[in-house]
Amino acid sequence: MKIKQISVDKLSNTMRMYGETNFHFERLKLIDIEEATNNLDRAFEAKLEAFHSLYDLTKPDFNYFDHADTALLILIRNAIHHRDHDLFISWNKEMLINGGLEKKNGAEFLLVSNRVCNRPPVMEYYYKLEDILYRIDESRRSPFIENRMKPNQRKALLEKLTVQLKFNDMINYSKYKKYPENQIYINLIPIFTSAVVKVFTELKSKGLEFTGDDAKAYEEAFTNELNVDYSVIDYKPLRFWLEAL
Repeated sequence: MKIKQISVDKLSNTMRMYGETNFHFERLKLIDIEEATNNLDRAFEAKLEAFHSLYDLTKPDFNYFDHADTALLILIRNAIHHRDHDLFISWNKEMLINGGLEKKNGAEFLLVSNRVCNRPPVMEYYYKLEDILYRIDESRRSPFIENRMKPNQRKALLEKLTVQLKFNDMINYSKYKKYPENQIYINLIPIFTSAVVKVFTELKSKGLEFTGDDAKAYEEAFTNELNVDYSVIDYKPLRFWLEAL
């Protein structure tokens, strides 16, 4: 139990540090855009690593692959951890560091997000929706398919994402609005929030005591206050014109 408590506190540490890094992002990007972007990316990846560490310790207590949000975080963490592809480049990195603004000058992007406590989330962190599908949807014949998963596991996860996280609704909306698929980005913050809510709530129900300042600070919010409504999807069109920047 002590080891699990340490792991919960570690995840809570990384969530706090991500929040602090996100808070300073707008100020720092005016001074050094690459440092600001890399800091935020590393802070988010630290959350994924800490979530995966908790998964390693608590998978007998909670079936992470029964839930689309928790399974998706593990999929993305593994993809970034093993990094044998060029997927999962953050919106900020792609647009601000890799020349996305210049390459896509005049193009309209679609930013997709879910509601946290019935309102748009305070924080946003985006990956391409397409990158997730390239890892598990065999019909795309992607060279980046997740080979550490069996075909039936990939199929099951794709079905969960379709039903539980409403990926089909997002894809159908983007097709109706004629957005190229590589211009659709999904906000991972609500998904991360709902995943942590599920895990923390289950562990607490099984008697785990939250120890450490950060774990105690997040305990009430993630076991009794926060919720994510996947039936409500916010679509935010965003177009860049370099002349206006």
